[in-house]
Amino acid sequence: MSTPLISPSTLGDLIKRESDPDYTRETVTLKAGAAYPLGAVLGRITATGVYAFSPAASTTGIEGAEIASAVLLHPVAVSDTDTQAVVLARGQVIVADRALAFDATVADAAAQSLKHQQLAAHGIVVRPVA
Repeated sequence: MSTPLISPSTLGDLIKRESDPDYTRETVTLKAGAAYPLGAVLGRITATGVYAFSPAASTTGIEGAEIASAVLLHPVAVSDTDTQAVVLARGQVIVADRALAFDATVADAAAQSLKHQQLAAHGIVVRPVA
């Protein structure tokens, strides 16, 4: 039996509608020490302004990041230093739910739904896509 080929997610898998990329996208700084996949749901650390995975609850050292406010537009490898990346920071944008990547603490449908609501507050609307 052969192994099926699986293609990696693309930007087209994530973004379903975007009003104006010059308005919706922004370059931000990602916190070092983690690999971030395409579609990573991010929050902004209050003390530094750096972005990290948005955890389910406030976490020591990354306070503020528990509020989801951006979605990463390209994968970023693990780095020992903070890295620049482009994100969806504001809407009018529709993204596919299945293309989002959450922090490990966002482990159930209720926690993911809360992240969807937080993104919607920034005009980033999450929709199921068949």
